[in-house]
Amino acid sequence: MARPEITGRKNGAISARPDANRNRGPPDDVDLDLDAYSIGQFCQRHGLSIATFYKLKDQMPPTFRVGKRVLIGREAAAAWRRQRETAA
Repeated sequence: MARPEITGRKNGAISARPDANRNRGPPDDVDLDLDAYSIGQFCQRHGLSIATFYKLKDQMPPTFRVGKRVLIGREAAAAWRRQRETAA
């Protein structure tokens, strides 16, 4: 971090740009009731990490491709949840 006497800014100063201080990642109000989820959205909705998804890929719901995107259908996610609930 540069010294404040060099940059002219105070330590911990907040930027004047409104979007500069916003946290990265999806907004909190993202609607996750979609017809198809990306792997990241599926993992966020079900409290999984993406690494766990790929580690247990054979136990996860089937995916399909749309162009370069890999998606999971809402019905497949619901069937996966039901299967996990009955297994528990």
